[in-house]
Amino acid sequence: MDLITFRPATAADLPILLEFEQGIVSTERPFNPTLKAEGVIYYDIAALIDQPDAEVIVGIIDEQIITSGYALIKQASSYVQHDTYALLGFMYVDPTVRGKGINKLLMEQLMNWAKVQQVFEIRLFVYSENRPAIRAYEKAGFKELMTEMRLDLSLE
Repeated sequence: MDLITFRPATAADLPILLEFEQGIVSTERPFNPTLKAEGVIYYDIAALIDQPDAEVIVGIIDEQIITSGYALIKQASSYVQHDTYALLGFMYVDPTVRGKGINKLLMEQLMNWAKVQQVFEIRLFVYSENRPAIRAYEKAGFKELMTEMRLDLSLE
């Protein structure tokens, strides 16, 4: 694999990051029948880039951004042992370089950022039917914690 470098995202990266976001939407659409047909926006990437309690990271190979992700510090519920946690999101790897361990390297960057912030609990969301993503996260040490369920009453 070519040498990959990571750096914080900047506003200049927004055009490619917005494309990545739509790549995530396209990948996740089969797992979520509730998504709108068009105009889906998951993140305010520009705001995340500027947020002091968030880190948006990009990975670069040969001067091309090929991956992205963020860690966002969130307040934990009062009934858990930790006060804060880092929520990982916006995890995307360009299809041309998937399967080379890039997502693992990206997660390591985000987790290292969280540790520097003195945040030691990491969370993320993944669709239960997205087996490849679940396997990748399990390889990184994540364990399933809770399952969200839904019922569409309009079908009854």
